Amino acid sequence: MQRKERFQAFVDHFSSSFPEAETELHYSNPYELLVAVVLSAQCTDKRINQVTPALFHRFPSPKELAESSVDEIFNYIRSVSYPNNKAKHLLGLGQKLMDSFQGEVPESLEDLQTLPGVGRKTANVIASVIYNQPAMAVDTHVYRVSRRLGLVPQTATTPLKVEQILVKNLPDEVIARAHHWLILHGRYICLARKPMCPTCQISHFCAYFEKNKPKI
Repeated sequence: MQRKERFQAFVDHFSSSFPEAETELHYSNPYELLVAVVLSAQCTDKRINQVTPALFHRFPSPKELAESSVDEIFNYIRSVSYPNNKAKHLLGLGQKLMDSFQGEVPESLEDLQTLPGVGRKTANVIASVIYNQPAMAVDTHVYRVSRRLGLVPQTATTPLKVEQILVKNLPDEVIARAHHWLILHGRYICLARKPMCPTCQISHFCAYFEKNKPKI
């Protein structure tokens, strides 16, 4: 199957079976999503959703976050991965939002990446989820699944290269949803150590399955 055909099969399948895919992080405004995504690095969404209710109650806006301290923030996020670094990031993030953006979450990738703790992946999440831009955030699931399916070649060995190929080949109107399609498929079906190929509904256009399916 050619790559163009795989992309079409991918879009057709998920557009019909999972048309309203969205993040599993809980949030009610751009600031809350930004904080949650920063916290979610190398940590599960389930854990972040357990932590953020109390965190957002204490710090309902960038202003309260900016006026806090690393030690206080740490006490609210101690159960997430790398809490010391993330507490520093959140304090700096709150201060930067207040100092440079009047307490609002910026729209552009360039501005977003000036915020402490915000790299290209996080910036792409905010741009796509909050501002409906055709941006593709590449995390470990997106990287793994897009390569396994054959949407991107095995020679695409960096998140940026994977991002560029996906954005080039997907229609703009589905890029934001495609990010979630790939994440959720990787989280629940196309597992890193043991993909669930026998029960996968898209194995018929998967390059990994073509190569590894049992010989009859």
